[in-house]
Parts: sequence; C-alpha cells; structure tokens
Amino acid sequence: MDLERAQQIIEVEEKIDVLLNGSPVWIESISQKDKTAKVTPLDEASAVTEVSVENLVER
Repeated sequence: MDLERAQQIIEVEEKIDVLLNGSPVWIESISQKDKTAKVTPLDEASAVTEVSVENLVER
C-alpha cells in the first residue's frame, strides 16, 4: 500500500479491510516521514505495532 492510500483509509468513516501478513488490522496513525503506520490487530486490541506502510494490503 502507498502512503496516500493509507492516509485516505484512516480519514474515511467507513470500515475498509486492511491486512498485515494476512491478518486484519486497524490503522491507528501514519508517519509520512518514516513511511510507517501504527496498526492494531483486530483480534488483539492491546497490541499496537509500527510497520512499513508497504507491508499493508487493502482487501
């Protein structure tokens, strides 16, 4: 996924399915500078991880 699309996803009100390594995640925030996103796995809401935006896939 590119940075622009990731930013669009967190700005819309509708839910858009995003995967990280095949598992669904919620994008919490984007770092334009580092090209990373803070994501939360939907099955483990307490685990926030910072990953490269390139590793995210829109379903």
